[in-house]
Amino acid sequence: MIDGEAPPTLGGVKILFIGDIVGEPGRRAVKELIPRLRRQHELDLIIANGENSAGGSGITPKTAEEIFAAGVDIITSGDHLWDQKEVVTLLQNESRFLRPLNYPQGTPGRGSVVYQAENQPPVAVLNLQGRTFMASLENPFTMARAEVERLRQKTNIIFVDFHAEATSEKAAMGRMLDGQVSALIGTHTHVQTADEQIFPGGTAFLSDAGFTGPHESVIGREIEPVIKRFLTLQPQKFAVATERVLLQGAVVEINGYTGRAEKIQRISEPASEASTPA
Repeated sequence: MIDGEAPPTLGGVKILFIGDIVGEPGRRAVKELIPRLRRQHELDLIIANGENSAGGSGITPKTAEEIFAAGVDIITSGDHLWDQKEVVTLLQNESRFLRPLNYPQGTPGRGSVVYQAENQPPVAVLNLQGRTFMASLENPFTMARAEVERLRQKTNIIFVDFHAEATSEKAAMGRMLDGQVSALIGTHTHVQTADEQIFPGGTAFLSDAGFTGPHESVIGREIEPVIKRFLTLQPQKFAVATERVLLQGAVVEINGYTGRAEKIQRISEPASEASTPA
C-alpha cells in the first residue's frame, strides 16, 4: 500500500537496502538472494537503488518490473536516471519508483513516497542526489529539510538514499538530519564503506552501500577497457563484467514507535556463478 496513514503497530521495522544494482548479474543476485535474506533477517521492507540495472546504465520498465517481481518494494535512482529513454514511462506511471527529489520543479516523477506493508507502520522513503563532483541540481540540503518536515507529518520512520560522490557531503547530510530521519545510506560510488553507525539522535548512517553485481571488475565494468581508457584517454566500451557477483547493502532495524534506528548491519552476500550476458 502506498501513502497509507495507519498508526504504528507494536514492534520494530526491519529494512533491507540494496546498493546499486548493476546489469543482469545484479538483477540475478537480487532474484536469487532476496528470499533467503527475507527469512534470515525477518524483513518488513526492501529498498534497492536500480539506476544501473539496465545493461549497467539506467533503468527501464522491464528491468524495474524484474526487480519488483524479485521482492523489492521501492526502487530509488540517481545520476544515471536518464540513460534509458524508457524511464519516462516509469516516472509517469510507477509510484514505487523514485528519482532524486532535488530535480527542478516540473520534472516527471517523485522524490519520496510513503509505503505501508500490512500490519506495519508507514515508512517514508526519500531519494536525494548530491552536487559535489556531480550535476548541479537544486540544493539537496534545503530541499531535504523541507521534505523531511512534510513527511514527518505522516510518519516518524523515514529512510533516505543519498546518491552522492563525496563522503563529506553524505556525512554532512546525515548529521544535519540526525534525529529527523531513521536512516541515511549513501549510494553512487559502488564501493561499500565500513563506517556504519547510529548517530546520537538515532539516525543510522552508512557512507556507501556498495553495489550489487560483478565484483571481479572495476566498479561493475570489465577491467581491461577501463584500464585502457585511463592509459589512452580514448573512448572504450565499458561492458558489464560477469564474475564474483555480490549483493551488497545494509539491514536497518528501526523502533516502530520512536522512528529511531536500533541497529545497522552491512551485508555482502555472494550469488551463484552463472555465465549470462549482461
